[in-house]
Amino acid sequence: MKAKRAKKSRKLMQQYALTFGLREPYQVLLDAAIIREAARCKMHLGNMLASTLQGAIKPMITQCCIRHLYSLPTTTEAERREKEICIEVAKAAERRRCGHHELETPLGTGECLREVVDPKGAGVNRHRYVVACQDGEVRRAMRRDVVGVPLVYVHRSVMILEPMAGRSEEVREAGEKGKMRAGLVGRREKRKREEDGDGGDDGGAAGDGAVAKKRKVKGPKGPNPLSVKKAKKD
Repeated sequence: MKAKRAKKSRKLMQQYALTFGLREPYQVLLDAAIIREAARCKMHLGNMLASTLQGAIKPMITQCCIRHLYSLPTTTEAERREKEICIEVAKAAERRRCGHHELETPLGTGECLREVVDPKGAGVNRHRYVVACQDGEVRRAMRRDVVGVPLVYVHRSVMILEPMAGRSEEVREAGEKGKMRAGLVGRREKRKREEDGDGGDDGGAAGDGAVAKKRKVKGPKGPNPLSVKKAKKD
């Protein structure tokens, strides 16, 4: 991974961490298509994800997505071998229960991932997932409907971390402005307290709670008592 792209990805994931609470190891939801694309490009999916996200990862896959892999048709030996590789990768990932296993046919990728990422439909990435998905329409829906979701896909054997979505960027900027305002208010209050503490009358009476500072009176100094000889007794 090129240094410039790695630096950009690290900065972006730091912004997700500060604004939306994403932490390592990043929980990465894989769809069936990105597993197939990685197998086709002979990519080590786990290593590429860790490099792209600049941190430790925990690959995960929903029940629907793994069913999509099991249902792949195999008419040639190459397709059979590719299917086996994909299923091995999926089995190595942690299974994420989506609640659709009782359905006769699995849900589409977009619908399944949406219900896992945002189960209550609040538009929030509740469990702080990263979504690794090849379907551009699914990614567009995530960017539009759910804030705080890092999105990853493979393009020409290169793994890409998408820029932060517009809605997520708005939330991040609003949070930064709020922190700035809070800091300004805190500094003003501190300054006011300091001014109130030093703003008493110089000649105020002791009953007013003012503590008079002792001032040294400048003038000629007396002799050093240690250097003054005592009178001798006859």
